[in-house]
Amino acid sequence: MKKQEDQTVEEQEEPKHYSRRDMLKMSLLAGAGVAISASGIGAVTTMTNVFGETTKKSGSSAEKESVPFYGKHQAGIVTPQQTYAYLAAFDFTTNSKSDVIRLLKEWTVLSEYMSQGKAEQNFNNDWLPPKDTGEALDLPPSRLTMTFGFGPSFFSKKGIDRFGVKSKAPKHLRDIPAMPRDNLQEPFIGGDLCLQVCAEDQQVAFHAIRNFIKTAVGKAEVRWMQSGFISAKHGKTPRNLFGFKDGTANAGPKDTKAHNQTVWAGQGEPVWMHGGSYMAFRKIKMFLEVWDRSSLKDQEDTFGRKKESGAPYGKINEHDKVNPMQMPPDAHTAIAKRSGQQMYRRAYSYTDGVDSKTGYVDAGLMFISYQKNPDEQFVPMLKMMSKADKLNEYTQHIGSALFAVPRGIKKGEYIGQPLFSSF
Repeated sequence: MKKQEDQTVEEQEEPKHYSRRDMLKMSLLAGAGVAISASGIGAVTTMTNVFGETTKKSGSSAEKESVPFYGKHQAGIVTPQQTYAYLAAFDFTTNSKSDVIRLLKEWTVLSEYMSQGKAEQNFNNDWLPPKDTGEALDLPPSRLTMTFGFGPSFFSKKGIDRFGVKSKAPKHLRDIPAMPRDNLQEPFIGGDLCLQVCAEDQQVAFHAIRNFIKTAVGKAEVRWMQSGFISAKHGKTPRNLFGFKDGTANAGPKDTKAHNQTVWAGQGEPVWMHGGSYMAFRKIKMFLEVWDRSSLKDQEDTFGRKKESGAPYGKINEHDKVNPMQMPPDAHTAIAKRSGQQMYRRAYSYTDGVDSKTGYVDAGLMFISYQKNPDEQFVPMLKMMSKADKLNEYTQHIGSALFAVPRGIKKGEYIGQPLFSSF
């Protein structure tokens, strides 16, 4: 990655005079996807080159792999994380239940095709727009996964049961309560439906999300969308933009017992949620310039872990047992451990260019976690973090949403079918 980055930067023809802000834009924009419309196509090319994404060779073993769309649980939850992700929230523009079902059926067909690296090719009529947008026609499946969830407003919006499903709302689905330090910013709040798309190739992931958006015209519109990325050697825990490992406490992808205890909803939930989960989303802005000026000791005190190894204070290895008494009481790891709760993290870093107000990098963490009971596992931990986490000096939560993710889709079903057919 570093070699590619150096090479592609050298290959670019740089103007002789850059302002500080120009330099930041040139060197740090990446993965911004929807945040760069004002910069045009040229800016997109620059961004991908800077991070070497366009030089990544297709055909690697991971890119050739496909992940089944159908199954007991939706793919993209405990599936080993792919390199790129898009998370989008949609609001329905129709009040018709049949329109919603029709769209979910269309998305099901799309999902099945795209997960296999296929596209609906319809080039027989020169006078009609092609059904598929085309940018992934020659690309492999790239472990593409698509994960769907429903937000609280899908079941009841301003007290109105638009789709006749209010009585089937899951037990713990409600907006995440406001935290004292929140600075939530529209549009990154809530949504009727969420779609998480992950793949090893960013173009494959974007192709998928683009075609879902295209198909939704007239029935739903995008409320917000965020792209993200991670990178780590095989078997290693990815690092966030502060340089610390993120997801150390996750159970292994094949640890079914842990997933049943932590991730999959069941007892007390409506049938359509059995084997489903709750997705919590927080867009967390990271003040990289402030962090980069802090000492290594301050950084490690903030996390309660060694930066290079990821080991908790007082221990040697990353996965050694955490003892909160051996680290500052306000360390991020100490608070998480004292909460006594587990969740399954699936976070991605993001960069959205440069903050026009400050000239600083607009970057952070697209935090995503899955849990069976957010009232017990997520919200109490978030409250503790909001009050006392030393990490708050360097971060700010600017987006928030909670979605109920139905169980996996069986072949022959459409997305969320048990929710609609259980009447």
